[in-house]
Amino acid sequence: MLVLALDTTHHPGSIALAREDRILEVAAIEAPDGFGHTIYQEIEALLVRHGVRLADLDCYAAASGPGSFNGIRVGLSVVKSLAEAHQKQVVPVSNLMAMAFAAEGRYRAPVMDARRGQVFAAVYDESLRAVTPEVATPWDDFLALVGEREMTFVTTDAGLFEAAGAAPLDSNSRASWRRETVSALLAAPIALIAAAQLREGLALSPEAVDANYVRRADAKGNWQDLA
Repeated sequence: MLVLALDTTHHPGSIALAREDRILEVAAIEAPDGFGHTIYQEIEALLVRHGVRLADLDCYAAASGPGSFNGIRVGLSVVKSLAEAHQKQVVPVSNLMAMAFAAEGRYRAPVMDARRGQVFAAVYDESLRAVTPEVATPWDDFLALVGEREMTFVTTDAGLFEAAGAAPLDSNSRASWRRETVSALLAAPIALIAAAQLREGLALSPEAVDANYVRRADAKGNWQDLA
């Protein structure tokens, strides 16, 4: 099983090729003029390096958000068009879920800066089951939701949790809290999540794929105890 995965929702972007549960390669994509100008060349170069044709791929995957609106649209448009042309399926993967997959801990809270005094955040358990919905919410509201629970707060930008960041976090203030910074090259966990979902029959037809902009909602009261 071969999966091609893209993340064009932030800079740097990334592209990954996976076979079953193994990443064959993940590479960063720098696109100062926009990913639409470079993504097809990056795909071609990656496949050539591994002797793979587009027709050999079993599934396409892309970061579905949250993130740059234009970046989300570019990545999803690319994989949907390629999948349709080659009669393959697509797995859209949340950036927050990909961050949680790359982290460790019983409960994992991936966090991204949503601007305007808010963060994108959610809580996943170690099986990637959603314990809370993905939301855009003030950071203090999200911390109130977490409370005293054991939690690994996950980011791709270590500065996010510093005092001047969008989600200041003093890891010493809760014995049950820890911080983890994962690679910003999210195409790798996206590819592995997609491979698992393809095996489980959860991949979608290209026309059924949509973006995940994350609705701006109140995080309070959304905790579901799955322990």
